[in-house]
Amino acid sequence: MSVDPVALRPPTRAGASLAAEKLSAGYGQSPIIRDVSLHVDPGEIVSVVGPNGSGKSTLLKGLVGLIDVLGGTVHLGERDVTGLAPEEMARAGVGYVPQVDDVFPPLTVNENLEMGGYLLSRSEVAVHLAQVYEVFPQLATMRTRRAGKLSGGERKMLAMGRVLMLRPSLVVLDEPTANLAPIVADAVLSEHVRRLAETGSSVLIVEQRARAVLDISDRTYVLAGGQVQMEGTPAELSGNPAFVASFLGAKLD
Repeated sequence: MSVDPVALRPPTRAGASLAAEKLSAGYGQSPIIRDVSLHVDPGEIVSVVGPNGSGKSTLLKGLVGLIDVLGGTVHLGERDVTGLAPEEMARAGVGYVPQVDDVFPPLTVNENLEMGGYLLSRSEVAVHLAQVYEVFPQLATMRTRRAGKLSGGERKMLAMGRVLMLRPSLVVLDEPTANLAPIVADAVLSEHVRRLAETGSSVLIVEQRARAVLDISDRTYVLAGGQVQMEGTPAELSGNPAFVASFLGAKLD
């Protein structure tokens, strides 16, 4: 893979890192996550793991403005972005890949990527397209194929390429390996997510496959009951008997 690290590096922003402080979020006035604090520093891959129903996806939706923030704050660098609409979060440098509905099935690969550059001028779209194809060369070989004809792993790669069109400072991924075969899931994490980080974007990823995501993470938060129960580096968590028994024993891998 030949990637120009200067061309692909996100524009320098004061808001390169994410910090949530005592964040509570949910639907209506009912919080699903409560008093969650986390941070993602520039260049890091930070993961969030936890059992089903622990609030992992809700946390991401609160961070990117898809649901109501009921308390706490979200900052990108020095900028308070608490409760900003998703489009404004995109302008601020946050790219979000949802678990489902992450591509436009009737459109081709190239058209999907162009949609990802909706905030760019026509000339910028062409430049950014070429750079995304450098990061994900497999997409270049299927640029005229409709997204609905792609495999699960190819669709996820396209979804990541689409958010990369805006050169985000932070990419937020909601369970990118959901419903993928184990071999494909491993490739998504070890290859595609790593490539995102290599462009200079920080990555915040919610993932059900705890063992696999620890292999690519700089730090990990453990969410249960809507709150952070543990946090640490992969080495620290792998040495924690409670974490190993709950997450590395059987159920999450």
